[in-house]
Amino acid sequence: MTLAPYAVMPETSRGRLHNEPEAADRTPFQRDRDRVVHASAFRKLQYKTQVFVTREGDFYRTRLTHSLEVAQIARSIARRLGLDEDLTEALALAHDLGHPPFGHAGETGLNEALEAFGGFDHNAQSLRVVTRLEYKYAGFDGLNLSWEMLEGLAKHNGPLFNPPDYIAEFNAQYDLELTRQPSAEAQVAAFADDIAYNTHDLDDGLRAGLFKLDDLADLPLIGDALRTARGLTRDEKRVRNEMSRRVIHLMIQDVIVESQARLQALAPKDVEAIRDCETPVVGFSPTMAAASQAVKKFLFTRMYRHWRVNRMSLKAQMVTKQLGTLLLERPDLLPDEWRGLAGASNSPQAAETVRDYVAGMTDRFAMEEYARLTDPAVPA
Repeated sequence: MTLAPYAVMPETSRGRLHNEPEAADRTPFQRDRDRVVHASAFRKLQYKTQVFVTREGDFYRTRLTHSLEVAQIARSIARRLGLDEDLTEALALAHDLGHPPFGHAGETGLNEALEAFGGFDHNAQSLRVVTRLEYKYAGFDGLNLSWEMLEGLAKHNGPLFNPPDYIAEFNAQYDLELTRQPSAEAQVAAFADDIAYNTHDLDDGLRAGLFKLDDLADLPLIGDALRTARGLTRDEKRVRNEMSRRVIHLMIQDVIVESQARLQALAPKDVEAIRDCETPVVGFSPTMAAASQAVKKFLFTRMYRHWRVNRMSLKAQMVTKQLGTLLLERPDLLPDEWRGLAGASNSPQAAETVRDYVAGMTDRFAMEEYARLTDPAVPA
C-alpha cells in the first residue's frame, strides 16, 4: 500500500535510543508491534479491569480485549487515511500498558498514596514500562521502541506542556518534542480509544443489567442505530450486537470523512507539517463530537456512577491506596527483588519502586497481596 505523503515513513524513522540493526524483512514499526505483543506487561492486561473486575464475568472487557478492539478500529482508520498501519496498530496495542489493577479506580487510589511524590499517571507509566521496566534484552532495559512509538505513547492525549515527572525525565534524555502535535498515526490511535470506550462500555453496561436498550432510545446516534437494529430482528441480544456494530461503523466513517477534509484543507507535505499544526488533523465532525459527548455523559451517570460500580470502585481504590501507603511506609515488606531497590522508608526511591510494583499487578495479585499484608489469617 502506498502511504500518503503526511504519513510516518518507515524508511525515515528517527531510530531508537539504543542503536540496533533493523530487520531486513520487517519495518521498524512492525518490530515495535511485535515487541509490544510479546511484552509481559501486555499479557498482564488480560487480568486488569476495564470497568468490571475480571472475576465478575468472563464476557466483560478487560484491558487486553479493550486494547485489541482499539487496534482493530485504529488500523481500519489508518488504512483509509493512507497512514502507516503498523505504527498505528502498535500504538493502539501499547497505549494502556501502564494501567494499574482495577482500572481508573486503581489509578485514583495509587495516585492518592503517592501524592507527595508526584502521584501516578498511567500514560507516564506506559512510557516507563516500554523504556525501563521490561527486562527482555541483554543490551538495554525496556523494549527499545522507535522514536515514533515513544512520541505517540507520551503524547497519547496530545501535546504536553506540563508533562508528568517520568515523561519530562525521559524527554531530557531523548527529546520527543512534547509540545508539538503527535503524528497522524498517534492521533488515530487516540481516537480509536474513544470509539472503543463508547461502544464497548455501552455493551458491557447492557450485559451487566445497569441499564436497558430502551434507555438508549433518546441518545443521538445510538437511538437511530437501535431503531435500525430493531427493524431487522426481535432478538434483543442480536439487537444489541447490531446496534453496537452500526455505532462503531458510523463513528469510524465520521472520523475518516472529517479527517480527510482537514487533511485536504491543510495539504501537509510530510509528517513534520502534521506536527507543526496548532490543532489535530484527526477528529470527529461537530455533530459526531456532540453525540460522543452525550454517550459519555450517559455512561458517566448510568454506568460509571452506578451503585454497583461505585461499590467495586471504592474497594478497588482502597486496595491500591492501602498497598501504596503501606509499602511506602514499610518498604521492608516488599519481596526480595523489589526490597533492594526501594531504599529508605518514604523516600523518592521507595515511591518509585512502590509505583512500579503496584502498577504492575493484576487485579487478582493485588487482592492477594492486600490480604497477605492486612489479614492475619492469610499466610505472608
